[in-house]
Amino acid sequence: MNKYNWNLQDLFKTIEEFYEEKQNIINILIEIEGYKGKLCDTSENLYNCYRLYEQALEKYEKVYSYGMFCYHLNMSNQDGIKLFKEVEELGTSFGVATSFITPEITYSDEKKIEDYLKKDNRLQKYSRDIKNILEKKKYVLSKEEENMLANLSDIISAPENTFDMLTNVEFKFGILVDDNGQEVELTDSNYTIYLKSKNQEVRKQAFNLMYKKYSEFVNTITELYISNVKAKSKIAKLRNYNSSIEQAVIDDDASIKVYESLIEAVNENIFSNHEFLKLKKKMLKLTDMHFYDLYVNPCEYNKDEISFDDAKNEVLKALQVLGTEYVNKLREAFDNNWIDVYPSDNKRSGAYSMGVYGVHPYVLTNFVNSKRDVSTIAHELGHSMHSYYSNANQSVIDANYTIMVAEVASTVNEILLSDYQIKNEKDDRKKAELLYELLEMIRATFFRQAMFAEFEKMVHEKVESGIMLSSDDLNNLYYDLNKKYFGNDIIIDEQIKYEWARIPHFYSDFYVYKYATGVSAAICIATKILEEGEEATKKYIEMLKQGCSKKSIDLLKMVDVDLENKQTYINTIKFYNDKMKELEKLLDT
Repeated sequence: MNKYNWNLQDLFKTIEEFYEEKQNIINILIEIEGYKGKLCDTSENLYNCYRLYEQALEKYEKVYSYGMFCYHLNMSNQDGIKLFKEVEELGTSFGVATSFITPEITYSDEKKIEDYLKKDNRLQKYSRDIKNILEKKKYVLSKEEENMLANLSDIISAPENTFDMLTNVEFKFGILVDDNGQEVELTDSNYTIYLKSKNQEVRKQAFNLMYKKYSEFVNTITELYISNVKAKSKIAKLRNYNSSIEQAVIDDDASIKVYESLIEAVNENIFSNHEFLKLKKKMLKLTDMHFYDLYVNPCEYNKDEISFDDAKNEVLKALQVLGTEYVNKLREAFDNNWIDVYPSDNKRSGAYSMGVYGVHPYVLTNFVNSKRDVSTIAHELGHSMHSYYSNANQSVIDANYTIMVAEVASTVNEILLSDYQIKNEKDDRKKAELLYELLEMIRATFFRQAMFAEFEKMVHEKVESGIMLSSDDLNNLYYDLNKKYFGNDIIIDEQIKYEWARIPHFYSDFYVYKYATGVSAAICIATKILEEGEEATKKYIEMLKQGCSKKSIDLLKMVDVDLENKQTYINTIKFYNDKMKELEKLLDT
């Protein structure tokens, strides 16, 4: 087996095993449905149903992952598409079969449920989930309504699935002439490489080709996106939330105050981002700086290439500060086919990590020998290690931590990697390059994601107010935000108004703000680890072990991070400003 590809046999050795486990899930779901209407009659019923639910969930994680991974390795392969549709259908069946659990607990006598929890020790392992249901009872619909929504889940997800298929499989962006004068096909995977080209004409070609394609389909994508927003907004209202953003932050164990504190802090200090762009323009020695110039590292003086094996060694060295156990598990990930490394025809673009309970995490990357890919590997392995610690210390029901916390783990790895690279670099030119990359990461992860978050908030608020939005409305809204966030030292190219249409995370409502809160928390945690050493590391690892056994805000308070406090984000901007001064000092020497 190629060491750079996934070993899906860790999930199932044969397709027959996959189908056998799929049937086992169906059988357990039939047993679970037997408790419908009598779930809370006795503590025995409640325990047995949860025990079966736990078994089904662990099996389903494996089955779903297998189907999704097969599909993502080749999204045009009909067998992979069929397999993924099968596990999606199973997911719908899972939701339907278990949809009675939450409403039956909700509408039962609360004192009776509390009495069960006190007297039946077997229920303790499920108490967090049961108590959480009771806390959210005002957002739960009737059994019939919950069942109906469960049956509609695949229809509700249709806009996102259609967007993925359209942009990952159907889109062909065209041919550009690269630095060597060769004609090459532009893809989503290599787009960033060409945006980093030293040749402005190559960058411009890539930029124009990318957004020409999105401009051609912007009306279709607008319909998909607005349909998604309307669906999520209507469901939020049906569930008695005041808005879709309220549902999202409550599901994240966060609060609207977290979201608003972030945007307020960024807007009040947006001049810091303007200053970085002003410095970037000066460093690039450009009279006019365009959006296609943003990704060029003006400090770079050699080829932006690295082998995967060198990237692996760099990540391992950088993260030694997190302890022997952490690093040994990373070695296992690298050496045992947890990572599908390189791009291939019709492979899903981008990168992700998915923990599979009872097996191990799987990481998808599209490694193209870019130095930025080293950070991507460190980032995704942060997710993986979070999954590892959580799965090893919690039940499958309590292991599934929220994204609010997950993006912290991934970004801590990025900050530690950057710190290691900067400290160990003797060449001032190279050190300046690394400092620039750190600043660019913060700009992209903090300021850019805050802009995305503000865009999402505005779109959802307008839709929920009954305002009809056309593609022109969305384009203009996004264009104006770019003007505010980027300032006067860059030409706000007309094509950038289409960028919103290529952001897949917008289909996972209010996801992107967690990148900005994540990098803020990560800067705080990583700084403490580097300054305080073993004690801070111990607290951090302990947080990773908690899964969702505590609320996200409370988990982060374990490592002294308060996301509701605007000062947390102001501290991030201070870190940004300090690194900018450090870079300017190096450039002046």
